[in-house]
Amino acid sequence: LLARELIPVLSFAATRGHCRYCRSRISLQYPTVELAAAALAVFIFLKHPEPLLFAFWFVVWMTLLFVVLYDLRHKIIPWQASLFLGALGLGYAIFNFQFSIFNLVAGPVLASPLLFISLVSRGRSMGWGDGGLMLGLGWLLGLSAGFTALMVAFWSGAIVGIILMLLRRGVTMKSELPFAPFLVLGAAAAHFFYADFLQALQLFL
Repeated sequence: LLARELIPVLSFAATRGHCRYCRSRISLQYPTVELAAAALAVFIFLKHPEPLLFAFWFVVWMTLLFVVLYDLRHKIIPWQASLFLGALGLGYAIFNFQFSIFNLVAGPVLASPLLFISLVSRGRSMGWGDGGLMLGLGWLLGLSAGFTALMVAFWSGAIVGIILMLLRRGVTMKSELPFAPFLVLGAAAAHFFYADFLQALQLFL
């Protein structure tokens, strides 16, 4: 491949989604992922313009993007990715400038409901990888924002599940639905758009 054929999105548009040599169709997955990565980079820069923080969160969100794609395709979350995010999250919970005991316990506390569901159902209702992913997200987001991410994940997952059952034959309550995309959606709502249910609840009380 030539250098001009490796430019994200633009190369796909220039070749109209086909290989310029054999004319085979190129999947829309590739420019979609490239656009998603670019959008995430912009959001990360707007929230964390400092070079070191930008680099840290860029690694975090690119890993989360990989987890979403892998879970959608294979319906499993690689433990290597969960462990990597867990290490990043624990380090962030310990060494960031707003350290508190609540941030330190956020990971285990928020992961425990998912791990409990996995334990009771023996992995049938909830895969073990979802709890491992939530462990890292809890440390990265903190207790309040992490709780918001978890609630958004459950609600959005329930809504999508109901819609699929209404629109697609063969989809039932027992059908397998990847949960990592909903966890990452909740994390994005909490991290980039400052959604925080616990903080909002305190304002009303």
